[in-house]
Order: sequence, then C-alpha cells, then structure tokens
Amino acid sequence: MKKKLLGFVTVLLSMILLMAGCSEGKKNIAIGPPASETNSISKLILDAYGIGDDDYTGFQEGFGDAADGVQDGNIDISIGILGLPAASIESLQASVGDVVMLSLSDDAIAKIEKNSGYRHHTIPKDTYDFLENDVQTVTAYAILMGNTDTIDDELGYDLAKIMIEKASENTHAQAKQMILENALRGSEGLPIHPGAKRYYEEQGLTVDNPVAELTADKGKRKKELILGTGSQGGTYYPLGGEMASIWNKNIKGVNVTNTETGASVENLSSIRDGNMDLGMTVHVPALQAVKGEGAFEGHEVPNSAFIGHIYPEVIQIVTRKSTGIKSFDDLK
Repeated sequence: MKKKLLGFVTVLLSMILLMAGCSEGKKNIAIGPPASETNSISKLILDAYGIGDDDYTGFQEGFGDAADGVQDGNIDISIGILGLPAASIESLQASVGDVVMLSLSDDAIAKIEKNSGYRHHTIPKDTYDFLENDVQTVTAYAILMGNTDTIDDELGYDLAKIMIEKASENTHAQAKQMILENALRGSEGLPIHPGAKRYYEEQGLTVDNPVAELTADKGKRKKELILGTGSQGGTYYPLGGEMASIWNKNIKGVNVTNTETGASVENLSSIRDGNMDLGMTVHVPALQAVKGEGAFEGHEVPNSAFIGHIYPEVIQIVTRKSTGIKSFDDLK
C-alpha cells in the first residue's frame, strides 16, 4: 500500500512539474532520484554550463522511468550513470528510432573534473548504432561496499573471491568487467575490507589501502543479507540480482537479497544506519561517505569498506531529435 501511495504521489508531482515547466517554456530534465549519485552529478553537469535550478524543470526519476518519459515526450533530456552499452538506451532507440546522445563540452568536462572524482571518457560511436560520432562525457566506477558491522573477515573474503572467480556465470553484460585486473579500480582512498584484501593479495595484487576495522563476528553472522542496488530500469538492479544469486549458490548458510533503491547515496546511508549489509555505489560518493563530505557532510559512514570493483560507470545523456536539443548550451 505504501509503495502504491508513493508511486501515485510521484506521478502526481511529475504531472504538476510537467505542467509548470510547459507553462514557462522550460525543458524537462530527468536528474535522477533524490539521494542518488545521478542526482548529484546531474546538478554538477548543469552547473558546469551555468544552468541553475530555475532554468529547467527537474524530474527525480530512475533511468527506467526517465526513459519512458523521453519516449512519451514528457521528458526532454535524461541523465543516467550506466554501463556501456546500456540496454535501456538500446530499448529506447528501438522504440522511438530518433535517440540523440549529448556530448559534454571541453570546458564543462574540465569543471566537472576539478570539482569531483569524475574523469573524461569517450564513448566510441560504434557503441550504439544510432551514434554518428564519438561522444565526450565523464566516468567513474561502480564498486561494492560492505558493512563492517555485519560482513566478517571470512565472508568478505568469499564475497570478493566469488565476484571474480564466478563472474563468468553472470549473464549481465557488465559482469565481464569483474576481473582480477580491474579488482581495485575505484578503491583509491577507501578503506578495504580485510577479507577482500587477503583474497586480492593471495592473487598477487598489491593493496595499499587502509584496512577497515571490523566489529562483525562470524559466530554471530546474519543468515539474511541485504544488497542495495538501484532502480529497476538501471544497471545495478539486474546486475546485483545475478550477483546475489551467484553468492547464494556458493556461500553456505547465507542468503543475499537484492533490493531496489535510489542507488549510491541511499545505499551508503543505509549501511551507516545498519539497514543494509552490502551496497553498490559509484566510487565518488563512497569516498565522500568515508570522509564525511558532500552529501555526507556531518554524516560520514565509518562502518563501510571496499570489497570490489564492478564496472566503469559512464554518464550518458539522451534526448530525441524531435526536441531539437543538440547540447546543454541550447537550454540557456
């Protein structure tokens, strides 16, 4: 009942925002759910172009709902943090046939790099069949963080080991990124779970991260663990679902359940509050969480630790030819 009511309220608010935006001639931009990294980077991108909150109508949707809005013509631009290629974007193109992916300008990329952990990334034109040119954007890394109050040393070891050694059993396209060579990507500056550290060092990797302190006790290990992912229309939810199934097949006495969330910031906050055991997140907010910066200023997450890299997170910004939008400069 609560979910239905929340869904009704979201739709109602979206309709109100849509009418307000249309009446003022503003463009409707999907900037991601509240307390998500998509929301944070969207505002950073818009700020890099000098576009303020009053210059557009923001829709705080997950990428799946946002793509539906683009398809229906209710949303002009959707900003997402997704793997390459993103099935949701391919599906959108299959439905409408006129998807346009926006590039970021050199100046905007420089401003984003200066003010965040995101770095320049080129999406090759052969990534999607509708691209006519390479797309310039920014990227980060999707990583797995664990709750040091519930993930004990041996469990952290097993989680990391199975992520790497059983990745071939995961049918999601991004699972191919979970290889030993990539295992520490996105971990810079983060405390690492001692169990994960032990596994990676056994495989010959050099781990320079500070080691997290655990309060988790194997003797008191929870049987039911919660993995925070993201919205069903994004990459985290389906990928996390397969990761959970593979862990469940290979770790005795543990059942991991993936749950839909607002992604990075919500997952990290839930770990801090003891409501989540594992969380998928972009490495940028994870670093902010352990330092108590950004969205976590005064609310740091001291009980979180890096377990492993999942895949590169690429900012992908889509619109349709019918909007006439070719860059964010067109919104000024």
